[in-house]
Order: sequence, then structure tokens, then C-alpha cells
Amino acid sequence: MAALKEPVKIFIVQALACRDTPQEVADLVKQEFGIEIDRQQCAAYDPTKQRGKNLSKKYVQLFDVTREKFDAGLIDIPIANKFYRLKEIQKMYDDSGKNKVAKQKLLKLAHQETDGRTIRQEHTGKDGADLEIKIIREFID
Repeated sequence: MAALKEPVKIFIVQALACRDTPQEVADLVKQEFGIEIDRQQCAAYDPTKQRGKNLSKKYVQLFDVTREKFDAGLIDIPIANKFYRLKEIQKMYDDSGKNKVAKQKLLKLAHQETDGRTIRQEHTGKDGADLEIKIIREFID
């Protein structure tokens, strides 16, 4: 295991608090700091996991504050949050390799997300009334 400096530890704790997986965080640490660590070492900085049960109080508090702030911006369904969608689009863009068509589509999608021009459709019944939902149950004997 690599000995980590304070800024790297803080980065790991905050990334895990923002619900990134330990493998994603390990990859991010390699990109940001040029340090190669494994996912088990990252998991040790997550106080919600068994590996992180001995994490220092300072990092537990940082984790809790970061998680609280992150969750405050989320709705019950994470994909409804713009930040989450943009983060996922970025991951797909990074994974698309040399596929220019996919990259163009992802860039367009990211532009729509940030420009506020996403397509919204509202489904209503006749004269704007709520749609009637019929439940049909069939029993097979």
C-alpha cells in the first residue's frame, strides 16, 4: 500500500462520500495525483464499510459533512439530478475511446443538460385531465 499524503486522503474521503465506488476513486487518484492505489485501500476511507471502521474521527466527520451536502442536492432518484447525469455522461465519454459518433452524441447530450434545453414531455388525458390507469388482472388456471 502506498503511503498517502493529506490532500490525497481528503480527495478519497470526499469522492467516496459522493457515492463513487472504490474502483472509480482509485482511478481518479491515479488521474489526479499520479499515484496508483487499489480499491481496497480506497475502501478503508469509507466509514460506512467494514474496512473503514477504524477511520480517524476527522475523516469520518469530513465524510459525513460531504455526504450530507451531496445528498441535499439529490432528489429521491439520483438520475433526476443534473450533476449526477453530467457525471455519468462524462464517464461514458471517457469510455467511448475513438468512437467519434458516440462522443458527438454525448457532447450534444451534455450541452443540452447544461444549457437547460432538455426535452420534457408531459402526458395528460383529454382536456389536460389526469390519465386514467386501468389495471387488468388475468388469472390463468
